Amino acid sequence: MPRIARPLRRGDAETLGLDPATRASLDLIQARDGTTTHTLFSAVDRCVSAAGQRQLAQWIAAPSTDLALIEGRQAGWRWIAGQAGLIASLTPILKRAPDLARALGRLSTGRGLPRDLAATRDLLQAADALVALLEPLCNEATPALIRTLFAGLYGRADSLLSTLEKALSESLPARIEDGGAIATGFDPDLDRYRGLRDDSKRTLAALQQRYAEQFNVATLKIKHHAQLGYIIETSALHAAKLRDRPELSFRQGTANLVRFTTDELLELDRAILEAADRAAVIERRLFAALVAETVSHPALPELAELFATADVLTGCARLAQGGAWCSPEMTQDQTFELKGCRHPVVEAALERSTKFIPNDCLLPPDQRVMLLTGPNMAGKSTFLRQTALAVILAQAGLPVPATKARIGIVDRLFSRVGAADDLARGRSTFMVEMTETAAILRQAGPRSLVVVDEIGRGTSTLDGLAIAWATLEALHSQLGSRTIFATHFHELCSLSDSMPRLTPYTMAVREWQGDVVFQHEVRKGAAKKAGGCMSPSLPECQCRWFSAPRAY
Repeated sequence: MPRIARPLRRGDAETLGLDPATRASLDLIQARDGTTTHTLFSAVDRCVSAAGQRQLAQWIAAPSTDLALIEGRQAGWRWIAGQAGLIASLTPILKRAPDLARALGRLSTGRGLPRDLAATRDLLQAADALVALLEPLCNEATPALIRTLFAGLYGRADSLLSTLEKALSESLPARIEDGGAIATGFDPDLDRYRGLRDDSKRTLAALQQRYAEQFNVATLKIKHHAQLGYIIETSALHAAKLRDRPELSFRQGTANLVRFTTDELLELDRAILEAADRAAVIERRLFAALVAETVSHPALPELAELFATADVLTGCARLAQGGAWCSPEMTQDQTFELKGCRHPVVEAALERSTKFIPNDCLLPPDQRVMLLTGPNMAGKSTFLRQTALAVILAQAGLPVPATKARIGIVDRLFSRVGAADDLARGRSTFMVEMTETAAILRQAGPRSLVVVDEIGRGTSTLDGLAIAWATLEALHSQLGSRTIFATHFHELCSLSDSMPRLTPYTMAVREWQGDVVFQHEVRKGAAKKAGGCMSPSLPECQCRWFSAPRAY
């Protein structure tokens, strides 16, 4: 059986709850078109190794609710960012470190190659280099995660490293069957058989010269025949004077060539063949022993994980130094404050000449519900998604694209932005919307964050308004969730009188000489009119402001 890591039990209380609809809405690891280009992962990935990228993807896919774990990760990358020149020194070490987890996987399933053992050797050498780099910097003030990295990498597999350095050749073959994986000097028997095998050309050349002089035939050759093995070959012209020699045995003749052999040549042929076979057998046995020693070493899986963590922390430090990214303050209450927050994926996709307009998001306990109105194309969906992504990054322990952030731990995040259908399963757009809304109302609680857009859009105006009204009332008065509720039903803004924790906000829009100018700013207040299609790229579309209620 392959070596399999022990399963770890992780309860729901340790991980931020993200349902499938929320994951699809936010494009965390994979976009809805199946690519990974415009995703949260691609926007924040600064790792230099495949193992680090896998670790980063795991952190994003399963953000934590453990305050100590989150703060430990933050302290780790902040410490790296604060050490002068440390990022530049760590990067080449991490970049040359092989993917040990993949190599161990192949070795443990019997599909290991010589390069997998070399990957183990190279990572252990990189671990020594990383320890030497961190040792002068580590003290009592060093964050616990960095000290864990140092202690976990320090001298954990020195004996295995010494064995692999002695055993593996500098130039490794692609497969063990090709030979040459084990270094000269590691095993005396292997060296002896290799010597006989590799020196056979010189031995045969010397024997050929001796036979040519002994039999007085300058054109005599010793060649290898597929069926006959090593034979003496000469022309038919010289065959007559060789046939009578008692030490020669006739093997084969043609019109132009005659082949002979001797007892000495037959013995040498057997020795060469046995030497090659014996060398291959011994090399495979030594390789299997090295694989067994490597796979059974208890420290290697942890070393692979520690290297991946070091790569992620270094990538976070590099990301934080590259722009307006902050380390959010995490609390156990219902605080929610984002200053100058941006959408990392949209910002990464913008051209350099275009600047992303940041926005604040304040959801204190006494004003935990934001009712957001404004026309289409004004940026409501972007604001909703960037708020949700900020929570995911914060609880993954990563930098947040904001000037300041203070977030109370979120136990469940619900994001319902955009319309979709599932016709193959018999669900229309409205049915999908209602199913997702029902899931939110069943599962959300006081520590949850809910960002929803245009609830009730898929039915008639009055029915949609009633659904949106009831959903907003439940989130405000019954569930107590921190909520951003975007809508075109601006009549809901009048509910701030009966819902004390609801605050109306709107997207800033100006009309200038008959054109609509989107300012992409979130301001307190309510839109006086609902907006239909406002796309400036459709000049033939008769865009107008019009009063709700109206179906869209």
